[in-house]
Amino acid sequence: TARPALRDVRERGISKMSGLLKFITCGSVDDGKSTLIGHLLYDAKLIYADQEEALQLDSKVGSRGGKIDYSLLLDGLMAEREQGITIEYTRNMACGASFAELAIILLDATKGVLVQTRRHARICALMGIRYFVFAVNKMDLVDYSEERFKEIESEINELKKELDLYNIQIIPVSATEGDNITKRSDKMDWYKGPVLLDYLETVDTGSGNESGQGFYMPVQRVCRPNHEFRGFEGQIEHGEIKVGDSVRSLPSGEEAHVKSILVADHESDSAVSGQPVTIQLDREVDVSRGCVLESGTSLKTSDLFETEILWMDDDELKVGRNFLVKLATRLIPGIVTEIEYSIDVNTGERKKTDTLKKNEIAMVKVAVTEPVIASVFGKYNTMGELILIDRISNMTSACGVIRKLLDNKKKSVKADVASRSALNWQTPAVIEFDPAEDNTDIDTIAEAEYLLVRNGRHTYLYRPEAGEDYVTTVRHLYNAGLIVLLVLDDGIRTSDELLNDEHYKTWSSISDGHDVSAEKIYAKIFHMTPSGMTIDNNNWVI
Repeated sequence: TARPALRDVRERGISKMSGLLKFITCGSVDDGKSTLIGHLLYDAKLIYADQEEALQLDSKVGSRGGKIDYSLLLDGLMAEREQGITIEYTRNMACGASFAELAIILLDATKGVLVQTRRHARICALMGIRYFVFAVNKMDLVDYSEERFKEIESEINELKKELDLYNIQIIPVSATEGDNITKRSDKMDWYKGPVLLDYLETVDTGSGNESGQGFYMPVQRVCRPNHEFRGFEGQIEHGEIKVGDSVRSLPSGEEAHVKSILVADHESDSAVSGQPVTIQLDREVDVSRGCVLESGTSLKTSDLFETEILWMDDDELKVGRNFLVKLATRLIPGIVTEIEYSIDVNTGERKKTDTLKKNEIAMVKVAVTEPVIASVFGKYNTMGELILIDRISNMTSACGVIRKLLDNKKKSVKADVASRSALNWQTPAVIEFDPAEDNTDIDTIAEAEYLLVRNGRHTYLYRPEAGEDYVTTVRHLYNAGLIVLLVLDDGIRTSDELLNDEHYKTWSSISDGHDVSAEKIYAKIFHMTPSGMTIDNNNWVI
């Protein structure tokens, strides 16, 4: 029958797919990324005849005086073609690096290792890339000088030590002239290493990627087409699984045996890392999306991670900011509880900081609402990678890797003003109004409170009576995380005790004019009470 033959074809196809090399090219503006890949495709005869004809026609009006401009094969945007450069963004580069096994980092031989070179190498390493090709481009502009290459080679080796890069290959090339791209250059006979294409075709990136043992598969979906079948779908991230093997579901810890394995639309006796499969177990166990099927691993659960991140948001990162944390197939609310230090991309120096700006790298602590299956990156990579998603815009704010699983035993479960205020998304305050002195009145203040409440502030309008212990009441309201509008009239005097509290303000001290309309009072108080609370570690609210 045809079915066994089709099965053989599919299995051979999987084998071929596993032999593909996924790589990323990066470098500073005009370092020759597009030219390098374009020349590689051209020389390897991997473009169609009509593409080659269009390339030759476009090159006649290009930036190389009629010579073939190989960058035109890749630079699709009109702005790029007109300027002769490729537009690049750190966010896109980090995204591409997360899928790559190898990075080609281009350097201009006339400039050497730049800050951008260090940034790209550090981001690629952060994204889990362990194999690097440093292509020292534009060797034709330095007359193919061996001495200049040796200088840059020394700088790259220092960078390797600084970033603890696993494997590097340094190749002198000229992307425009084709030297050492697909064929060995006779102008650099002093270079004895491989040319770029030969290296890419022979490098083995499968070794040394993960140190962990065993089998694991994050569950993406539970498949139940009828009452007789319940399968768990996902991609095997490490190891091998066979029919009859015992597996454990995390975090429940329940065990079962593999009843069947579906690969695409056919059954198989086994499956290996990289294959998407559906696994059926021999009994009902507690498994849903976000769970992990494993056997022989050392995977653990944790709700607090020390994480190295690349911050990609336009807004600054501050301690106490809430996110959705995407870890493998699990999406869970989380928060940054501490910024330990930022990392200078040029020197590697660790700097103490309270905030992070766009494109900065830092070590932070990330906490989630409940324990999830996680791992130190490098042991089980998929379980050690995460992204932080803004809960309002749904944009990816940061990506990173787990460096350490932390013990999150709470020293105190006592709520305080910070946690209550964070839950209210505001900074608490006490604003005193004295109608006899500041020209306000109770109706205007009540209208201002309505405007505050309508726009999301949690308030309390408090008008104590004569003889009442209003100081104690005000402090209770403040500790509840509220914005207190305190109206003192009928001869009630301001308490000297309250005036010494930094959160206590009088309207006359913060108003900037004689306008005492409800809209003015609302606007002033609204803008002085945004959420900006710094929450102590182990005492946060998500």
